[in-house]
Amino acid sequence: MDTPDFTTSILVNQSPSEVYNAVNNVRGWWSEEIEGSTNKLNDVFMYHYKDVHISKMKLIEVIPNQKIVWLVLENHFNFTKDNSEWKDTNISFEITKKGNQTELKFTHIGLTSHYECYEICQEAWGNYIQNSLRKLIETGKGEPNPKEGGFNGEIVKKWKLQSN
Repeated sequence: MDTPDFTTSILVNQSPSEVYNAVNNVRGWWSEEIEGSTNKLNDVFMYHYKDVHISKMKLIEVIPNQKIVWLVLENHFNFTKDNSEWKDTNISFEITKKGNQTELKFTHIGLTSHYECYEICQEAWGNYIQNSLRKLIETGKGEPNPKEGGFNGEIVKKWKLQSN
């Protein structure tokens, strides 16, 4: 059976504003290897993890304290036959007040179980949201991938040229 999208949620005691600010602090929960701005409409940023994964994201929907959506403009995995899996998918963060708590619903729209990366990606997203982002929201300190000393130069140069 094909799973349509990957979704996971967390419930925290912090306000929608605090959750929204934490989500926008991508370097604080996903990776310190982020290049570009990550918090306003039409911002474009790049994510990198060693030579394994590099992505270029664009913020396409930003509703303060309610919703953030990224469009995956480019993507490269070194471990899949189709190393562009994720391209043209959306990553959505929906924030809603639930009584005295705030729910964050994360959905990677288009990350389906037919993707070769699905198992690895759902495990990774689960950890980033359930562990690192939750810790950033609750304690002010997440567990992002640490800085590695630079991006995969050739791919980044190519993507930057395509953007201009």
